[in-house]
Amino acid sequence: MDDPRWLSPQEQRAWRAHLAAHRLLSHQLDRDLQDSGLSLNDYEILVNLSESPDHRMRMSELADATIQSRSRLSHQISRMEAAGLVTRMNCEDDRRGTFAVLTDHGWTTIQKVAPGHVFSVRSHFIELMTPEQVTALEEIYKPIIAHLQAIRPAR
Repeated sequence: MDDPRWLSPQEQRAWRAHLAAHRLLSHQLDRDLQDSGLSLNDYEILVNLSESPDHRMRMSELADATIQSRSRLSHQISRMEAAGLVTRMNCEDDRRGTFAVLTDHGWTTIQKVAPGHVFSVRSHFIELMTPEQVTALEEIYKPIIAHLQAIRPAR
């Protein structure tokens, strides 16, 4: 790589503001979920499963959706299985594949916890911006997301 193209002072401030906002917001959302006994990672998995057909996903697809390694997700699912939130089921058409499946307790939990989480997202994020800023933020992130998804290694 040639000489780095350093960030300008404004670019540096924007980058650091993004990092700080992301860390602080994730920390706050995680704290707000503590009373439910869920972590933000648990919640993300429950949301993915609750929005999937039959409330189940292949473990490999769930790892991709939550941007976790297969091994990290496996440990996370084991903890969630112990809590009765999910279970694993073998894939009938692929003996090597495994599904993560939302249990009745997991479904009840996500239904109970989701309103508080949405309140937290609104309080600490959405309501701090105007509707125009929310639209602008979505437009700002679209090309970044598209770029990063395009260069993400296939698994």
